[in-house]
Amino acid sequence: MANFGRRLIENLKSPQFREYLMSTHFWGPVANWGIPIACLMDIKKDPKIISGTMTTALILYSCVFMRFAWKVQPRNMLLFACHFTNASAQGVQGGRFIRYHYLGGAEAEAENQKQLNAA
Repeated sequence: MANFGRRLIENLKSPQFREYLMSTHFWGPVANWGIPIACLMDIKKDPKIISGTMTTALILYSCVFMRFAWKVQPRNMLLFACHFTNASAQGVQGGRFIRYHYLGGAEAEAENQKQLNAA
């Protein structure tokens, strides 16, 4: 275990790692993580605020950039993970949007509100 720790410290001190930390290969994905984090924070919010158009655009955007992250050499797995997370989270939001607007979610909410007001 000590040998592993020593090797890890040496790799972190290496010029290659410092060069990676100063590259767009690192900072681009780090900046992009704001999108999936915001989406994950919105999952518990009311589905009537979800924009179906924006959700679809963000899913397509993330799919395009997942492909880019896979095809670029060297592969950018940090960017791929960011967009995979975003596409997954946006897919959940898209499902919530469809359920609310097209599968009776809005009507069920209105019925519940009527029952609460009657009580």
